[in-house]
Amino acid sequence: MKRAFRNLLLTASVVSLAATSVAGAEPVSVTDMMDRTVELENPASRITMIPIPSTSTVIALDGSTERLVGMHPLAKSAITEAILGAFFPEAKDITSDILAGGASTGFAPNVEAIAALNPDLVVQWGHMADDVVGPLTNAGFTTSLILYGDEAKARAIISMLGNLIGKPEKVDEIIAWRDETAAKIEAAVADVPDAEKPSVLYLLRAQSELRASGTGSYNDYYINLAGGRNAAAELDGLKPVNAEQIAAWNPDVILLNGFESELDVSRIYDDPVLGATNAAVSKRVYKMPIGGYRWDPPSQESPLTWQWLATLLHPEKVEFDLRGQIGDWYGKLYGHTPSTEQIDAILRMEMNGAGASYERFAAR
Repeated sequence: MKRAFRNLLLTASVVSLAATSVAGAEPVSVTDMMDRTVELENPASRITMIPIPSTSTVIALDGSTERLVGMHPLAKSAITEAILGAFFPEAKDITSDILAGGASTGFAPNVEAIAALNPDLVVQWGHMADDVVGPLTNAGFTTSLILYGDEAKARAIISMLGNLIGKPEKVDEIIAWRDETAAKIEAAVADVPDAEKPSVLYLLRAQSELRASGTGSYNDYYINLAGGRNAAAELDGLKPVNAEQIAAWNPDVILLNGFESELDVSRIYDDPVLGATNAAVSKRVYKMPIGGYRWDPPSQESPLTWQWLATLLHPEKVEFDLRGQIGDWYGKLYGHTPSTEQIDAILRMEMNGAGASYERFAAR
C-alpha cells in the first residue's frame, strides 16, 4: 500500500491523536536492533506489536495495556488465558486482527487493518524476509525492528521498548534485577565441579515431535547459568531428535516446554524409552512455568526462570524465596500482586508438585 493511502486514511484522526499526546513530552530517538534510527515526536502511545513475546514486555514496562492498540493473535491468547488476563481484563478488547488474510499464525502484516488502528509505532521482527517489514515501511508507519534469542538481545529489546515509551527508569530497574540475580546464582554454584553439574535437557517440542535445544539457544544459556550441563550440547540450536538419542544422553533433568498446552510430564514418565532415563526415574521432569509470559524464552521475567531452575538443580546451594520474588516483582512489573492460587498456577504446582525438590515452591 502506498504512503499516500495511509496518509489519507489517517487524516480524520489527526485531532484525536494530538489530544492523546503526552503534554510536554520530549521527542524520542532510538536505534533499533537492525541499526535503524527510530524517531517519535513523543513517547509511543499507540503501539501495534507483531512479535509475540514482546507484547507482555510493553505491558511490564508501562504497567498497563493502555498503549497497545493491536497485537498478534497468539500474544493475545497467551495474555488472556494466563495471569495477565486476570490483571488486565481489558486486554481481551485489544484487536488481534492484524495479520494478512486474517491469519492466526505467521507475521505478514495486514497493512489496512493496522492503518485503521492509527498506531504511532509498529514493532516487527527484524530477522525475517522483507515481505513482513517492507509493507509497513512502504506504508509510512514508524517501524521499530527487534531481534530475539539470547540474553544480550533480551536486554536490548527491554531497553529499546522502554525508551520508545518513555520509561528509561523502568529499563534500569529491570536490567539491574537481571544483573543482581545472575550474579547471585553464579556465586552460589561457582564451586560446583563440572562433573557434579546435572545434565539438563530442554524439549521445545514433545508431542508432535521431539525437538531439543542445543548450544547457542537461550535454554542453553540459563541451563549453564543455573549450574547445569546441557544434555543436547552437541546440537547447534534447536534440532529434531528421537527417543533413542535422548536415552543415550540420559539426562538427569528434563524440562518440557510451555508452548504445547496439552503437554504433561506424563509424556516422559509413560514413554517406554524416555521413562527409563535418569530424569524420569528420579522424578526430575518439570514443565516450564507460565506467568506474564512463558518462562522458556527470554522475557522481562527471565530472572524468575533462572531462580526456579537453579533451585531445582542445586536446592542445597540456592536459597531464593521464589514465591516471594514472584509477588514482589509482579507488583513492580505489572502493578498487581498474585494470590497464592495464582502463584500455584504460574509454577504449575498441580503438575510439577510431585517432582523432586518441588516442595521448595509450595505455599507455606
